[in-house]
Amino acid sequence: MSLSVPQNGVKADDEPVIELFVKAGSDGESIGNCPFSQRLFMILWLKGVVFNVTTVDLKRKPADLQNLAPGTHPPFITFNGEVKTDVNKIEEFLEDVLCPPKYIKLGVRHPESNTAGMDIFAKFSAFIKNSKPDGNEALERGLLKTLQKLDEYLRSPLPDEIDHNSIEDVKFSDRKFLDGDEMTLADCNLLPKLHIVKVSEGLIHRAAFCFNQHCCIVGRRKNACERPKGPASQHFGQKSFAFSSCIIFYCCRKC
Repeated sequence: MSLSVPQNGVKADDEPVIELFVKAGSDGESIGNCPFSQRLFMILWLKGVVFNVTTVDLKRKPADLQNLAPGTHPPFITFNGEVKTDVNKIEEFLEDVLCPPKYIKLGVRHPESNTAGMDIFAKFSAFIKNSKPDGNEALERGLLKTLQKLDEYLRSPLPDEIDHNSIEDVKFSDRKFLDGDEMTLADCNLLPKLHIVKVSEGLIHRAAFCFNQHCCIVGRRKNACERPKGPASQHFGQKSFAFSSCIIFYCCRKC
């Protein structure tokens, strides 16, 4: 394992001791391209809590990892010395214990935001791993359909964007993220997966066209630097290769 790298500043005395263990990249030290690791990283970063990140080179099978969490592969966390595994359970745990007023709430207001785009990564994986050329067209069609469905959700105004007392008909949403103008757990789940699809678009020409011409799914890293609210806002201007590598933001205005 590499040395732990602290994130979000200096830990206060009353803050929990959190360490995030993630899969290492091909060099054995940098943070790897694992959407589940990046998901947990984003949650902790947005919460504004101080935490350490330790990369794990699975090829070397470090003995200290086996002693810490036998049979467990990253990502996982230790919270005040207690090992927490399973990404979904970790997300629920962090949202429960890192709560207002000290830490921001990341849960969605609209349940539909949790399921928007949820099958994109599965469709992409099925397409990219397919070894039968005669099945490519159908699998690619399925991927494009899921991207277009996400696009439709991003374009459609949420209930709280509609003023029922106004005579104007709101046809398009102008929100920045899945559930509004602030990032939520839904974004932390979807963004790293979208990034993998985005960087692979050279292999999927029609998906690239969908990204760049029709979808409201575009690379907008500047939204992170301009994000004005939240306890971690002062750190968003700092460079973080782990955070920026997994951010693909939504521009929900008509492209």
